[in-house]
Amino acid sequence: MSSEHIPAGTVSHADRVDNDGGAPAKWKIIGPGLVVAATGVGAADMVATLVAGSQFGYQLFWAVIVGVILKIVLVEGAGRYTLATGKTIFEGWRSLGRWTTWYFGPYILIWGFVYGGTAMSSAALPLAALFPVLPLWAWAILMGLAGFVMVWFGKYATFEKITAALVGIMFVTVVGLAVIALPNIPEMLKGLVPSIPEKGGLLSTLALAGGVGGTITLAAYGYWLREKGWYTPKWMRVMRIDNSVAYIMTGIFVLAMLVVGAEVVRSAGVSISGGDEGLLDLAEVLNARYGEVIGTGFLVGFWAASFSSIIGVWNGVSLMFADFWGHMRKKESGHPDTRVGGKYFKFYVLWLTFPPMILFALGKPIALILAYGVLGSLFMPFLALTLLGLLNGKRIPKEWANRLHTNIALGVCALLFGVLGIQQLVKAIAPAFGG
Repeated sequence: MSSEHIPAGTVSHADRVDNDGGAPAKWKIIGPGLVVAATGVGAADMVATLVAGSQFGYQLFWAVIVGVILKIVLVEGAGRYTLATGKTIFEGWRSLGRWTTWYFGPYILIWGFVYGGTAMSSAALPLAALFPVLPLWAWAILMGLAGFVMVWFGKYATFEKITAALVGIMFVTVVGLAVIALPNIPEMLKGLVPSIPEKGGLLSTLALAGGVGGTITLAAYGYWLREKGWYTPKWMRVMRIDNSVAYIMTGIFVLAMLVVGAEVVRSAGVSISGGDEGLLDLAEVLNARYGEVIGTGFLVGFWAASFSSIIGVWNGVSLMFADFWGHMRKKESGHPDTRVGGKYFKFYVLWLTFPPMILFALGKPIALILAYGVLGSLFMPFLALTLLGLLNGKRIPKEWANRLHTNIALGVCALLFGVLGIQQLVKAIAPAFGG
């Protein structure tokens, strides 16, 4: 899937011929955009949207749409930088100074350890509810092992097809559920007019707008473009279509969850649990209201959303780590050690899978959770601000540099995610001070 290595200076990146022999770039529905969008929507996003719908009805419909637009801008920026320059996002970050490496290195290691355990538990919850023959921790280990095997032995094309199948399951399940719930169209249309609920509404609005579809996995988009074989500027239009369609699908999915929160959870008069367990509460409400077939179907969709995040992270973030570590070891970008199946890639797949299983026995180590929260709260403003640096000036060919409207959109992203980051930072460090 990679191009044959061309020595630097032999030909400009824009003039390189792809390994398709220079054929016209054609878009396919299943592409890296679908992968990055599916990976980013997990159980936590579903619960947050359900809670927002149950508390505020359709009032924050507009915030989901804003969130989709912001993620399209961020992911398009990451993809455009890669296609325009031939460099990975980490190469770009390094060009901005060593501080980016000092942040990203500890972050990706701590994030991977904590996220690995969280993701496995999330995918295990619906299975433990459907098949209580095994305890939750056993299902979690099985989910981790299943993701490990698929990513360790699979090629990108196989991984992409599996992700597409999981997206199909989660999309049909949740959107179908929203249709069954009979959304209130007039209220939905009123929700398109921006307004912020009085009580606790500002933070909920920011969280909903910022929480549509992923954090670190957004930056993995350029790596998936490379694995797909899209790596020169001729793919720019295809990349933009791919990214936009994927996030529009994500937006429909999240809006469907908002409808379910407004029509099912709210009308049932129940409050759902925080964390992934809230989706189990919803399944019980669905069983009572529509019967076990619908409730069971939703649990299958819950599992598909969670498991797609496992294989997406196991693949995409492992590629990011492999690129990072390859540069630390003075290896050129695209070296076999840094690609799918390479030794650095495999190390991080192992890191995501096996060490986090210790967390099932230890519970939640406070210091690690604290570091995870602090570093994680900074990633989205880090991505938005660094993209502003990479997509302006000499680091990108002039024809692909930001226009004024793109800079404004990225500035809004930086501001929004900065505010959210501060909120998450305070939330993360409060326990350390008895808060």
